[in-house]
Amino acid sequence: MGNLRRVPVGIVGASGYGGVQLVRLLMDHPEVEVVYLGGESSAGKPFGELYPHLAHAVNLPVEEVDPEIIGDRTEVVFLSLPNGLACEMTPKLLEKKCKVLDLSADYRFSDLTTYTTWYGKQRNDNATAATAVYGLPELYRSRIAEAQLIGCPGCYPTASLLALSPLLKQGLIVPETAIVDAKSGTSGGGRQAKINFLLAEADNSLGAYGVVRHRHTPEIEQICSDLAGHEVMIQFTPHLIPMVRGILATVYATLRDPGLVRDDLITIFRAFYRNSPWVRICETGEYPQTKWACGSNLCYIGLEVDPRTGRVIVMSAIDNLIKGQAGQAIQCMNIMMGWDETLGLPKLGFYP
Repeated sequence: MGNLRRVPVGIVGASGYGGVQLVRLLMDHPEVEVVYLGGESSAGKPFGELYPHLAHAVNLPVEEVDPEIIGDRTEVVFLSLPNGLACEMTPKLLEKKCKVLDLSADYRFSDLTTYTTWYGKQRNDNATAATAVYGLPELYRSRIAEAQLIGCPGCYPTASLLALSPLLKQGLIVPETAIVDAKSGTSGGGRQAKINFLLAEADNSLGAYGVVRHRHTPEIEQICSDLAGHEVMIQFTPHLIPMVRGILATVYATLRDPGLVRDDLITIFRAFYRNSPWVRICETGEYPQTKWACGSNLCYIGLEVDPRTGRVIVMSAIDNLIKGQAGQAIQCMNIMMGWDETLGLPKLGFYP
């Protein structure tokens, strides 16, 4: 007989969209048992009352958030909280020897002055932040395997960086020419009631937001700089699309070698992601659509070269709540625990 013990897992912030994805995916994970669901605003309520469609499957209450209790009952903790809250409890959880996966921005930055500049919160947990590993497995798999604390990437950076990484790592583009034009479904904004997410406001409409000041910009730049080996600035513009799930990031950049053709780049991307089970390179001339990725942990990447302008165009499609959030966090947990990277994650999307 194999080891029948399941690893006890907790989710703090279980009532949000990221939290409910974690609950759904972890309920089906063969190696873990969800033993704790936490959330301040919903404490005391049965989880099935917040999400009635899961009431038959999830028989747990939402509890008060107490790091002592969480640390005693769990070995792995997912923090699906608004920015600025995870850093308050993470040091206590690490003391309790928990593995922590933070889905907010609190542990994405190696330099906390960047975090404070963009997120406005002063921090005093520099020592803890210094141990955090950026949770993009396709780039940092070996570091994730050794880590106790993961700063899981944002949804826009995930789509953008998977499109940009091979180009920067191989020195194929002039980094400063990179432009990321991205669109997201409304679930990326969370479950709170906000006017711009009302059906009457968002439906039949498309608009940019956070132009030149979106908080995902420094996160994208940090990893791009790491890949390029020097400071890189990226132009990033997000848009809200009237759909629930999905991100499409279209990346433009000037090629250093204008003689490169699409087939060259497909070969380079395939080689770069040869050990990445969740990245699919489109090879037969089609360009990825968000619906392909919906409900799965996959990222679809399409490529084109414009010989007229000397630019490469990379299109990257993900489900913002799965590969862009909960699924990627579970992918990181699998690597941290020494399990197969694909364990418990959906390999095929919902279609149509």
